[in-house]
Amino acid sequence: MNSMDTLEPRGSDRRLSSPAAQRNREPILAVLRSVLPSAGRVLEIASGSGEHAVYFARHLAPLCWQPTDPSETALASIAAWRETEALDNLAAPVRLDVMADWPPLPDLTAVVSINLLHISPWAASEALFAAAGRRLPVGGALVVYGPFRRHGEHTAPSNAAFDDQLRARDPRWGIRDLEAVERLAEDTDLKCEAVHELPANNLCVVWRR
Repeated sequence: MNSMDTLEPRGSDRRLSSPAAQRNREPILAVLRSVLPSAGRVLEIASGSGEHAVYFARHLAPLCWQPTDPSETALASIAAWRETEALDNLAAPVRLDVMADWPPLPDLTAVVSINLLHISPWAASEALFAAAGRRLPVGGALVVYGPFRRHGEHTAPSNAAFDDQLRARDPRWGIRDLEAVERLAEDTDLKCEAVHELPANNLCVVWRR
């Protein structure tokens, strides 16, 4: 069963904790290891609590991990996790709204987006792919994780129920059709390289520029 990324406070600690991040980090890491280079800079969109950023930076060193988020609360959490873990390859978090102008972020090797497309308006998906198509170098990867519909159908009853929850919370949200997202990618010179089926009826999709 998928869930919305609920961030839980840790007492007076600024570090937030996401149960979803704890559950899915291992299978996502396995995909990242197979598609990312050994060095360079990875931009993570909507890093949330920062737990993924810490975990991936630790296990993918010396690759530099650049976390971002539009939320001040999330940015504070990411900064607190970074201070606690003291990883040389984890950059300070940057405020970034995927639908606004992105700040200067040179020398990107890859872009990673986890659980964003279904918890945001369709315009966020359009903005993500447009920016990735412009910012990634030739050969750079865009890696997207989350639930998807395939050929107009949900892949599991739990995903259908989750989709209903999302749309009830915000009618602009919802599980996206993979084929519609692939059309966005084609319009920005990103080619689908692989579709990985991960636990809890989620996919990790890799596009390459």
